[in-house]
Amino acid sequence: MEIFDCIDAVARPIHDFGDEFMSDEATSAIGLRAGFPPGRGFYCRGRFGVLGEVPVPVVQAVQGFLGPGLISAGWLAGRAVMPAEAAAACYAQAIWQWGRTHVPGDVDVEHFNRLAQQLIDAADADALPLFAGWRAQPYPDKDPVGAAMQRIHVLREHRGACHLAAVRLSGLTAQTAMVINLGTEQAARYGWETPRPATATLLPQGQRAERLTTELQAPLYATLTTGQRTEFAQLVGGLTMSSPLAR
Repeated sequence: MEIFDCIDAVARPIHDFGDEFMSDEATSAIGLRAGFPPGRGFYCRGRFGVLGEVPVPVVQAVQGFLGPGLISAGWLAGRAVMPAEAAAACYAQAIWQWGRTHVPGDVDVEHFNRLAQQLIDAADADALPLFAGWRAQPYPDKDPVGAAMQRIHVLREHRGACHLAAVRLSGLTAQTAMVINLGTEQAARYGWETPRPATATLLPQGQRAERLTTELQAPLYATLTTGQRTEFAQLVGGLTMSSPLAR
């Protein structure tokens, strides 16, 4: 499989599988049991806790795609519960647990882990601090399924960070990119107040951002052989098969 074909094959399944984890009530329940209030506190403090104890504008600048009101409320609500580093570790445990529940039992997760780690190790993390933070998080001992789910999360963070850079290089704001990709209703759900519909003239810029994102990921996938890329795409497809969006 060629490099761009492999990236195109795995990008959506990795994104959607990670999105399901983040939006699952079972994930929220883990946060509630840890002491986080209802809402986005566990999500914001857990996912972005790898950045350390930083002000809200720093979190907003790093992640980009969620509205500032959502980020501010979630980050501040979670701050009273536990330190950022502890929240990130708690979120990692939620990732492992969700993976053990949702990754199919017949997937060769050991081989997936080897190939995924090769991609993760090959990444240049310059200007990608959220990815770098998650890459530095330890994987669970003797839990290859949980580790596979964490690697899905890390690879998702890599593409997300690359996409944010590509969006800005294409002349779009993160809010406009969200509207192009999801529509105004979904953009509002993700924290953007009164988003305006995207005009047709902006669509080529959105398409350019997608192409640039794939190009930014290409060096990772160049480290795999043609055969390994085919195997990796098949493994990602099998690993995310439980996703309703994969059916």
